[in-house]
Amino acid sequence: MSHSCLRKSQKGCPVSESLHYVCPHCHTTNRIAKEQLGNQPDCGSCHQPLVTGEPVALDNDSFARHTGRSQLPVVVDFWAPWCGPCRMMAPAFAQAAQQLAGQAQLAKLDTEAYPQAAAPFGIRSIPTMVIFKEGRELARISGALPASEIVRWVRSVS
Repeated sequence: MSHSCLRKSQKGCPVSESLHYVCPHCHTTNRIAKEQLGNQPDCGSCHQPLVTGEPVALDNDSFARHTGRSQLPVVVDFWAPWCGPCRMMAPAFAQAAQQLAGQAQLAKLDTEAYPQAAAPFGIRSIPTMVIFKEGRELARISGALPASEIVRWVRSVS
């Protein structure tokens, strides 16, 4: 008689670890199996790809959703359009987002457009990157960094 796994919790059946991942398009929280992150899963709500390898532009509402609900690290670049170093770092941040796809979600928050989202974190200089996980700040670093340093920093923290 063959053994089949009908429920994840059945004795002798592998239990898949799932996590909450916020869609970069519609900002809906999805529950997905951790091993599916590399298989380009789609959002259950808008059916767009969950893992894009691109930074997510955040506003007040989506900032709270991504930083508060995601069980994958969320790296937020606090920046402003007038900031030269911020603009210089943008391509490196985008490159880091590609390299960290499925490991962390990189996002950008314009502190000029959404000061109320940035204010509680006491951002004194920009660019400042902060790593969040499940609503908690894990680490922060200020100053423009190349992609390799961003990737190394994120991996060392998460």
